[in-house]
Amino acid sequence: MFTIKSLTLLTTALCALLCSARPAPQGTTPPTGPGGYWLANVDHSKDTVWDPDAEGAPAANYQIFRNVLEYGAVGDGKTDDTAAINKAMSDGERCGGGPDTPCDSTTVYPAIVYFPPGNYLVSKPIEMYYYTQMIGDATDLPTISASSDFDGMAVIDADPYAYLSNGSAVNWFTNQNNFFRQVRNFKIDITQWGGGLSGAGIHWQVAQATSLQNIVFEMSDNPATAQVGIFMDNGSGGFMADLVFNNGGKCAFFGSQQFTTRNMTFNNCQTAVYMNWNWGWTLQGLTVNGGGTGLDMSVNPTNQSVGSVLLADTVMKDVEYGVRFAYQNDSSNFYPTGGSLILDNVDMSGVTTASVVDYNNNTVLEPMKVQTWASGNGYHATRQGTDTTLQGSKQENAIIAPRKAPSLLDSNGNIFTQSRPQYETMPASSFLSAKQNGCAGDGSTDDTAAIVNLLKMSASQNKVAYFEHGAYLVKNTVLVPPGAKMTGEIWPLILADGQSFSNTKQPKPVFQVGKAGGEQGSFQISDFVFETLGPASGAIMIEWNMQSPQGESGMWDTHVRIGGSAGTDLQGPPAYGNCRKNPESTQVNLQCEGVFMMFHATRPSSGIYLENTWFWVADHDLDHETPQQISLYSARGALIQSEGPIWMWGTASEHSIFYQYQIDGAQAVFSGFMQSETPYMQPNPLAPAPFTVNTAYDDPQFAICGSGTDGSPIPCKDAWGLRIVNSRNVLIYGTGLYSFFNNYDQDCVGTHNCQQHMVHIQNSQVSMYTVNTANSVSMIVDDNMGTVAGEDNRNWFCDTVSYYFTPQ
Repeated sequence: MFTIKSLTLLTTALCALLCSARPAPQGTTPPTGPGGYWLANVDHSKDTVWDPDAEGAPAANYQIFRNVLEYGAVGDGKTDDTAAINKAMSDGERCGGGPDTPCDSTTVYPAIVYFPPGNYLVSKPIEMYYYTQMIGDATDLPTISASSDFDGMAVIDADPYAYLSNGSAVNWFTNQNNFFRQVRNFKIDITQWGGGLSGAGIHWQVAQATSLQNIVFEMSDNPATAQVGIFMDNGSGGFMADLVFNNGGKCAFFGSQQFTTRNMTFNNCQTAVYMNWNWGWTLQGLTVNGGGTGLDMSVNPTNQSVGSVLLADTVMKDVEYGVRFAYQNDSSNFYPTGGSLILDNVDMSGVTTASVVDYNNNTVLEPMKVQTWASGNGYHATRQGTDTTLQGSKQENAIIAPRKAPSLLDSNGNIFTQSRPQYETMPASSFLSAKQNGCAGDGSTDDTAAIVNLLKMSASQNKVAYFEHGAYLVKNTVLVPPGAKMTGEIWPLILADGQSFSNTKQPKPVFQVGKAGGEQGSFQISDFVFETLGPASGAIMIEWNMQSPQGESGMWDTHVRIGGSAGTDLQGPPAYGNCRKNPESTQVNLQCEGVFMMFHATRPSSGIYLENTWFWVADHDLDHETPQQISLYSARGALIQSEGPIWMWGTASEHSIFYQYQIDGAQAVFSGFMQSETPYMQPNPLAPAPFTVNTAYDDPQFAICGSGTDGSPIPCKDAWGLRIVNSRNVLIYGTGLYSFFNNYDQDCVGTHNCQQHMVHIQNSQVSMYTVNTANSVSMIVDDNMGTVAGEDNRNWFCDTVSYYFTPQ
């Protein structure tokens, strides 16, 4: 992932505010043993690590599932459980520990650190190692309480700082590569820390495939408190949802390249959301009750560090100010589109002083319910007779709301959302073990038939197929029947055999959800990774044909990862595959090809809900002490042809050759912040090489680029970040579509011209908010309306358009 210099933020201040008083008595909630949650009660004896590249067999006694009580934690609110919890976190050959044990990432040694109900007192941070899920009992949330003399940055630290002998500080992990981690189902109590004046609940400096969910943050109600629930100083995420913040200072202190956040409740926070910096951020479904300010994005008014924010489907009441912002509709703003803001369906009629104020505290909007309001540069269609032209202008006012397909909305008129299923009401007996029902999960046995049979059992018995951690090799298409449900133990691998999926001219799905042509029913999948064993240029990793009513089908925390990890044979030396980058060569290594397509929502499909999904062609190895860049050639990202509705919350698609997202002949498509990157090796070769156009999938032919060899130093035949063709009712809430390299050279970043075009719209009805692109000369090329140039919409890092509406 692309790096930028870390910003100097709140870190020092947070540490300086720590107090050293003796611990105060904590609550005395007794531990209750494993609890009634199914995850604690299913058999974990058959989960195994998979590391075929290692010399010798992995440690037979390595534990993936770790109950903190079994490591000595007490959970009585009085005993200091810090050492026991950190032992559960670090036990075995894990990745973490700082400069003395260098490890930037791993896919081999994961861990679930499980907390039964109880109150766990800690006096130092719980330091998260790489590839970790911290999970509490979803039926009775455990509490983690900071002692009054807590020493550290945060109760849970996802990327700890290590302080060197020269006084400098380094993180354990590269923040924008800090993938694959979860924290869910907790109460985090910092009310006693520092006399209620200081501290943070979670230090969350992370990247893709990460999530915070179902967490309550308890902070001090002292008017002088500076306590923070979530502290984010850097990163490139990401997704979080279903969070509650009670009291505190800056309850959610946010700073990351991009993020999707939804369903957060703030009660009596001094500032609910403090946006310190970003390129783009989508906030949806906030409820703010009481306090000082709902959203503060007014930092650095003349030198903006907040790129853009979209705030939607939100209610604020008894708050003094709804939104503070620093956008300046004149030449005094150093970055013309810095601080761009969209308010969509935001009810601030219960705000006590003003809905929106500027950085000088001048009222911009009185208390009111806002249908749609924008600051920044907006573009919309104007018509004169039969002619349609593109009209652009600076905005700081209400705008006409775009059309929203009714099928995309819930009963309250908000964009539909659905949290990942955790099956809280189901006993352990309702889960069918994959490995006890015929699957080997060893990465070498063909598990195709066993998986098919398991999913049939899930559907017919109304149970959940539970896949223990392992690698499940498939050599033929797995047909998913209606009614099936499947969940994984910390991202088990569905491993497509490359030789079995090698026919590019006759591609076939690895996982086929419903029969081809459409099949009515439901399907749920959560916590999986799909990848390949070697090149699989004929593989469609996930094909979705199922037709479902709203709320019955979905894919959560499930990712497609092509190469870059142990056992895939698509890595750099010294591992197998030898796919290291080689910008000096114009020859493509065919052994480093990826797949035909990552994800396909077919035309008959409907009712598809995606949340926190990442379609990633690896740009570097994850199983080296330090990341090594690699060149993998994978054809297509996500193809959306669904007749709708389809929701994509917090998705990313990166490094495919043709496009990252293509919405083609689709209806009723919603996306809540989509993120992409262009392949680093392009234009070596020019797209679509090394592949050929397949008209059956409506591939782009790059006709807009001509020959692509006209001598221009700015590449045109690069992958599209987003292509929308012959589609209607497309609604996009935020994009971050980035291009950072020309054949691994980054000189083009400084001149904003790593590629010619990023978004292509052809004969489609589209409404887009907070469109952010990086380093493309043209942000948007619309065959019917014209071109939006990046140089007209400069922001502090990206180029930003607050809204873009085709004719409605």
